Amino acid sequence: MPSIDVSIIVISFNTRDLTLACLNSVFEHTSRISYQVIVVDNASIDGSPIEIAARFPQADLIAVGDNLGFARGNNLAVEHATGKYLLLLNPDTIVLDRAIEKLHAFAEHRPDAGIFGGRTLFPDGSLNPASCWGRPTPWSAFCLASGLTSVFRGTRAFDPESLGWWARDYPREVDIVTGCFLLMRRDLWDRLGGFDDAFFMYGEEADLCLRARRARVRCVIYPEAQIIHYGGASERVLEDKMVRLFSAKARLFRKHWSPIAARFGVFTLDLWAWSRAIAFGVLQRVRPERAASHDTWRAIWRRRAEWRRDSAAILQPAASGDRRPIHASASPESSVDASAGRAAARRG
Repeated sequence: MPSIDVSIIVISFNTRDLTLACLNSVFEHTSRISYQVIVVDNASIDGSPIEIAARFPQADLIAVGDNLGFARGNNLAVEHATGKYLLLLNPDTIVLDRAIEKLHAFAEHRPDAGIFGGRTLFPDGSLNPASCWGRPTPWSAFCLASGLTSVFRGTRAFDPESLGWWARDYPREVDIVTGCFLLMRRDLWDRLGGFDDAFFMYGEEADLCLRARRARVRCVIYPEAQIIHYGGASERVLEDKMVRLFSAKARLFRKHWSPIAARFGVFTLDLWAWSRAIAFGVLQRVRPERAASHDTWRAIWRRRAEWRRDSAAILQPAASGDRRPIHASASPESSVDASAGRAAARRG
């Protein structure tokens, strides 16, 4: 039997000050439940392990020599977890008003559900809608790639993944809970096999939630549990970020869609990159300051073989439910975006 209520897991990568602030908020706002804090540091070079160990000796720190990514880092942490529940918490978050306790209490009263999330806010207190997503479909992928989502943002018809018509102001079942603030029962995690290690940074929670939904497990948002999410702290280069994002999307398509739909999905990623490169190429002629955006999207387009190659290695859904064992993070446009604040840079 689990000896504590919640195992709180934080994956850190060169986010020292943010991670320290996050941990401080956890300990400040969590005292009415039993819990452990596990921090996996992915080979940070900013002094994170030393500062975390010095400031928070009560946390279990696992410092690894390589950057395992978000999925493998969490899988490693869970091997050391003893809680009935697991809480995945991004290092660039601030826990508000006993949010973890509230989410835990809500989960205890909802045995019909298995994965839970809260309400995320921007630092100014406004709603950050990327706490959850609708499931990706070929239609939503086309809307994102073609720009229809940007033109008709927040609409059910052309922006279905963002759930933009809902203010996250009442409890609701959703398809995908974002991994920046995700609570789930440990036995469910074990039953699903945890995160798929094939996802490095983006898409892992979308894959997990879609597998859970396929197993008839409900995912629910509880807005009374609120956190601040800064977002985008561990990856700042747009070109690399978008290539990782597209690779994760392609993997998700291959795992959860039919072969024909998956091929169409990968085509929409090509279209997304190509159309932005063309659009910014035209725009820079009248607005020279957009030349950098054109160069970035042209570089992304030239790297399209990476998301095509990565996606081709994924097995079909019937054979890919369990993660491979190990031994050792867009905008409100996309359900693959693992964290709310990865958003702004992805809105090209």
